[in-house]
Amino acid sequence: MFKTILFSILLFSAFAIAESKDILNLQIKNTINKFKERAIGGKEFLEKRTTGYLVIPNLYKAGFVVDGEYGEGDMVIDGNITEYYQMISASIGLQAGAQKRSLIIAFITPEALANFRKSNKWKVGVDGSIAVVDWGRGIDLSSIDFKKTIVAFVFDNTGLMVNLSIDGSVFSELKKIEPLPERGPISFSGFYASLLSKKI
Repeated sequence: MFKTILFSILLFSAFAIAESKDILNLQIKNTINKFKERAIGGKEFLEKRTTGYLVIPNLYKAGFVVDGEYGEGDMVIDGNITEYYQMISASIGLQAGAQKRSLIIAFITPEALANFRKSNKWKVGVDGSIAVVDWGRGIDLSSIDFKKTIVAFVFDNTGLMVNLSIDGSVFSELKKIEPLPERGPISFSGFYASLLSKKI
């Protein structure tokens, strides 16, 4: 069983592609603009209702037996990029194929943002909870009284809003330096080894 899981992880790594800093920044900008254009009240929500937000333009989801996800993104505070993060998750299931979607995680309070940024590895459901918002119903986001201090918005390549759980996902700061090597598959062996040994 472990060999099957490991093989699935290696297959998934082919879909998880590291972007250069410049390309990632451009994708971030496009994702933010798409959110502001398509979500009613999206612009006002991001600029006035949040203390910061993490934007992952390409969240890759693929697997068979092991359903894994990987994405890279920027933390935006006061309109400025402060640091880069990666998101990794895995769950046991019977899913196959590959998907790509975008993710914006908004921090409503300064405390929630500070706790996230100071953590080495921040795990959803352990270090804090994230409410995935079902925002495809024409509701003005700027008028919603969110009960959670961290909320997430997910949308696919066509811009249609989808709802899913990101419980168990792990976020960690990613050091982006230039020049970067050519794009290539990312190894997940170290991360999953840490999951097994440290149970983060």
